[in-house]
Amino acid sequence: MKVIIILGSRNPDGQTAEAIKSLESGLKERDVNIDKYFLPQNDIKLCQQCYDDGWGLCRKENKCIIDDDFREIVNNLLAADLAVMANPVYFGGLSESMQSFLGRLRRIRHQGGLGEIADLPAIGICVAGGSGRGTTSSIDQLNDILRICGFDVLDMIAARRQNLELKVEILKITGKWMGENLYRFRNFN
Repeated sequence: MKVIIILGSRNPDGQTAEAIKSLESGLKERDVNIDKYFLPQNDIKLCQQCYDDGWGLCRKENKCIIDDDFREIVNNLLAADLAVMANPVYFGGLSESMQSFLGRLRRIRHQGGLGEIADLPAIGICVAGGSGRGTTSSIDQLNDILRICGFDVLDMIAARRQNLELKVEILKITGKWMGENLYRFRNFN
């Protein structure tokens, strides 16, 4: 079983990373293989809207012509049994790196391509370090984009620094549960 974790956080020791480490510890109890990407540490360019109509090859061939790390991450995403998208909450929304990645993913998926993503189980996690007031709007944005891309969103977990200790425990349990039940989800689709 393979899980891909995509983090919109640049800080491998921050609160979003802490939440993911907890989820990973639960998954590892079930011998799950994990690929993890910190998006800001990768070369992910913004969509260039290549043609005059604002599209590009994404519209006709369901692929992006930009030569960067996006392609490798998407290939690993397509090979995964579960996708986890983890986002630090920035001003009530997605981080810039997560917006860029999901914006391009949405474009190549929007036109019916990447059938392999259709119904791929996914979990979204948003962690707010400040007041926490933007957590729910961030979760809503992430959930909407994942559904547009065709993921089977199993859970959306919101955390804020004020309840992170509790959510870390919940994420470890969630990781264990996913490790035990993932094939069940894939077989139902």
